[in-house]
Amino acid sequence: MNRAYAAFAAMICLLCASGAAADQPVPWQIDQQQAVTPIMHEIKWFNHYSLWFIVPITLFVLALLVVVVVKFRASANPVPSRTSHNTAIEVAWTLGPVLVLLFLAIPSFNLLNAQLTMPENPDVTVKATATQWQWNYEYEGGETPVAFDSYMLHDGDRATAGKTDMKVYPRLLAVDNEMVLPVNKTVRMLVTAAPTDVIHAFAMPAFGVKIDAVPGRLNETWFRAEKEGLYYGQCSELCGKDHAFMPIAIRIVSEDKYKAWLTAAASDLPGAYKVLTASADAPALTVASK
Repeated sequence: MNRAYAAFAAMICLLCASGAAADQPVPWQIDQQQAVTPIMHEIKWFNHYSLWFIVPITLFVLALLVVVVVKFRASANPVPSRTSHNTAIEVAWTLGPVLVLLFLAIPSFNLLNAQLTMPENPDVTVKATATQWQWNYEYEGGETPVAFDSYMLHDGDRATAGKTDMKVYPRLLAVDNEMVLPVNKTVRMLVTAAPTDVIHAFAMPAFGVKIDAVPGRLNETWFRAEKEGLYYGQCSELCGKDHAFMPIAIRIVSEDKYKAWLTAAASDLPGAYKVLTASADAPALTVASK
């Protein structure tokens, strides 16, 4: 019994230590990913809030259709009604939708305002440039510039990159070089596409971020991740034959780890990633070895 309990406890610790704070798509998922930014918390709330209107309205319309089909079919009403209008019904089906739209519009506008209002003095600014079919990230404002490409991780490169755990680094979502950012810091994202390329879209569901990457145009958005972990998104604009193989991976780490990675990445990007990946996966390896 003690051995079984210890194994169960080790499994729980392993799951928690191997990035439980992060989120990623799962098979048969019907709800949104777990929110890790203030904006995504509002998006999830608004999604659930709107269902309180959508579901009753859908059921009400279905009930009306059933009543019309059954009660007013030709066999039951050989002589159709000649009613041309009804004041009470006219008022009801005018005021009802207006009130519903009002209750939906106010929180919707508040959410849009929060998304589109850029915070002053962001802590980090990153420029993401999309091309067919990869992302290039440039960290702006630092003493030493850091820029790199991010490609989807191929199965043959997993061992070299130290990313063999398919649960943490899932197929078709893991990348060779993740965007690394500090937790609880405001990040300003500048998003564009190469001048001779096509339209792409930068989407990170757990952050509530989705913005077009348009050639020759610089769009901007922001987020502030509240939990450390490894988060996945994808290009969300049909951009060619390899559109499905253009993932986005963001690793959220502590501020100390971020500063250490940023300093090392300026001169040795592969080495900086090896150290960061090893430190991020170290708790899981420690538990698994016991």
